[in-house]
Amino acid sequence: MLFQSPFRPEPPFHHGQAPITGVLLCNLGTPDAPTASAVRRYLAEFLSDHRVVEIPKLLWLLILHGIILRVRPAKSAAKYASVWTPEGSPLKVWTAKQAQALQAHFSSQGQAVMVRYAMRYGNPSIDSELNVLKAAGATRILLLPAYPQYSATTTASLWDAVYAWAATVRSIPELRFVNHYHDDVRYIRALAARVRQHWQEHGRADKLVMSFHGVPERTLHLGDMYHCECHKTARLLATELGLAKEQWQLTFQSRFGKAKWLEPYTEPTLVALAQQGLQSVDLVCPGFSSDCLETLEEISMEAREAFLHAGGKSFSYIPCVNDSAEWVSALAAIASQHMGGWPLQSPADPAALGAQRSAALALGAAQ
Repeated sequence: MLFQSPFRPEPPFHHGQAPITGVLLCNLGTPDAPTASAVRRYLAEFLSDHRVVEIPKLLWLLILHGIILRVRPAKSAAKYASVWTPEGSPLKVWTAKQAQALQAHFSSQGQAVMVRYAMRYGNPSIDSELNVLKAAGATRILLLPAYPQYSATTTASLWDAVYAWAATVRSIPELRFVNHYHDDVRYIRALAARVRQHWQEHGRADKLVMSFHGVPERTLHLGDMYHCECHKTARLLATELGLAKEQWQLTFQSRFGKAKWLEPYTEPTLVALAQQGLQSVDLVCPGFSSDCLETLEEISMEAREAFLHAGGKSFSYIPCVNDSAEWVSALAAIASQHMGGWPLQSPADPAALGAQRSAALALGAAQ
C-alpha cells in the first residue's frame, strides 16, 4: 500500500517567488441564502462549535438535531429575508467592502499586502481563503477579526479554525493574530464619528443606548474578558462623545435559550425606559463592525417596535461603521501596527507580483 501524506498537496518550493504579506479579515458568518435549507446548514455548523455552546456534546447534539434544526431554520430564514439585499447578505456585503477598501489602502502605499475576507461559519471559509493567500505567495499572514472585543465564543473559535487548517499544511506561513482592539483610540473615534454623523443628520435623542451581543453569564465567571471589554468600549465612547453618565446606557442583546446571559438585556431595557417616560432613544451597536441580522432585524425592527409599543415616541438605529472612511483608516492602522517588523515593501517586479495575485484570485473563484 502506498504511503499517503496527511498534508494537503502543495506546489514544490522554489527560490525567487515574490514574498507577500496576507491580511485575512474574519467575520462570524452568514447563510448563503435566506432559505430554510441554507440557514439549517449554517446553524448546524455554527451551533456545533463547542466554543459557542459549552454543554456536554452528546446531550447538545440531541437537542440541536432533534429540536433546534427542525424548528429554527424556517423562522430564521424569514428574518434573514427581511434584511437580504440584491447583493446578498448584509454581513457578507459589508465585510467584502471593508476588505476591498483595505486592499486599496495598502496598494496605494505600494505595499505587497494581499487582503482577503473569510467567515468562521459559512462561505468563504477560513480554509479556502488561507489557501488563496498561500497560493499567492503569502509567507506571512495576519488574522484580523471583525469583532473588536475578545470572546472565547468568537475570537478563540476563529483561532481554532486557523490551527485546524495549519495542522494540514506542510509549509505553514508565519501567523499573527489580533486578539482585540476594544480600547483602540482609532476604533473609538470611528464609532464616535458615526454617532456624530447621525446626530448631525437626524438630531439627538434623550439617551444613547449601546447594545452589544450577549453571551451566557457563566462565561464571565469562567474567565472570559468579553464583559469587561464591552464596558470599557462603552465608557470610552461615552467619553469621546462628551456624554454624562445619565445620557447613555450599555445593554446586551441576542439572548438564546433559558440560561442567564449578560445583563441588562436590550429589549427589556428599552421597554422599561419607555414606560418610565423616556421619549426618544438612539441605539448603536459598537461590537458589530458590519450591519447584519442582529442589527438590522433584531434592533432596527424588533427593538424599535418594542420601544414604541411601550410608549416611546422616537427610536433611531445608528448604522454600524461598515465601510466608512474613519473605520477603514482605523482597520488599516490596527493591521499595520500588528504587522510591525514585517517587510511590506516588495522588491519584486510588479508584473510578476500581479501574476501571483491573479493566480490566487482564480483559485479563490474556483473554490
